[in-house]
Amino acid sequence: MQDTGQSRSNEVNRRTVVAGVAVMATGTAAEAQQAAPARAKGPLVWLDMDQKALDDAYDQAVYAPNSEQIAKRRTANCAAVRERLKPKRLAYGPTPAEMLDLYTTKQPNAPVMVFIHGGAWRAGSAADNAECAELFVNGGAHLVVPDFVNVLETGGSLFPLVEQVRRATAWAYKNAASFGGDPNRIYVSGRSSGAHLAGTVLITDWQKEGLPADLVKGALLSSGMYDLKPVRLSKRGAYVKFTDEMEEQLSTQRHLHRINCPVIVAHGTYETPEFQRQARDFAAALKAAGKQVTLLVGVGYNHFEMPETMANPYGLLGRAVLELMKLRTA
Repeated sequence: MQDTGQSRSNEVNRRTVVAGVAVMATGTAAEAQQAAPARAKGPLVWLDMDQKALDDAYDQAVYAPNSEQIAKRRTANCAAVRERLKPKRLAYGPTPAEMLDLYTTKQPNAPVMVFIHGGAWRAGSAADNAECAELFVNGGAHLVVPDFVNVLETGGSLFPLVEQVRRATAWAYKNAASFGGDPNRIYVSGRSSGAHLAGTVLITDWQKEGLPADLVKGALLSSGMYDLKPVRLSKRGAYVKFTDEMEEQLSTQRHLHRINCPVIVAHGTYETPEFQRQARDFAAALKAAGKQVTLLVGVGYNHFEMPETMANPYGLLGRAVLELMKLRTA
């Protein structure tokens, strides 16, 4: 397993981020310390975290003060990419939500990447996640970006989201030849909650659907969640109606025996401590299970900056995903 980052000491906590912002604003560490006064710690809820710390650890905005700026940049970049590439809008399932954007390459019999967007399971769209499309199209791969229902529309259940992203992946396999794709080279990727959903794609029993067990040939999962227990204990439990069944069945880390392809797991050093730990623990579990895994650490990147590196063939994730698909970076 490759680890390009630093050790556990690189983990950043909320106080460090706030203090760092204050240092830039005021110029002194003393003033920064005053801007982040010590807080009395409550009863432990998960590991060494009380409820406030755990809630913050599953709230990306707490650790990424530039999140609004990045969101505006992503919106502008995605609009420009969509204007240049003009994706096809196609249905992959029977409900109105089950639509996808298809970006096609000119290369014949090309591999297909299915990218699953993030948004805390309650936001995001295919249109807002187009920034990496040119990397795949120019690199010689097709890109499928599905839309799917959000958890607020399902009454708090994640199962419909999982069913839909699995259906979208199956659609890519079944229809690849119709748009010049190779059904024997289907890959998946995702970021944040999309990485969680992509993880559930990896543990799908495809043979129950009459499809090959090794339908997915590789995956890149960035800044995701692979065990839902701590997520269930966090404030995300206010809108995701977790059950024991949901936690067990949709925690990818608990079903490693079903994963049969190379997996790249990634996180940034300026992500929350829980998102860093989730990535480390998942990668370590894959390695212990004898799976082919690579852990990538984006030094100096926060949760919202990491995906931008997949829009660049020489970026951390861009280079990695092209190598995963055996495509050239130049």
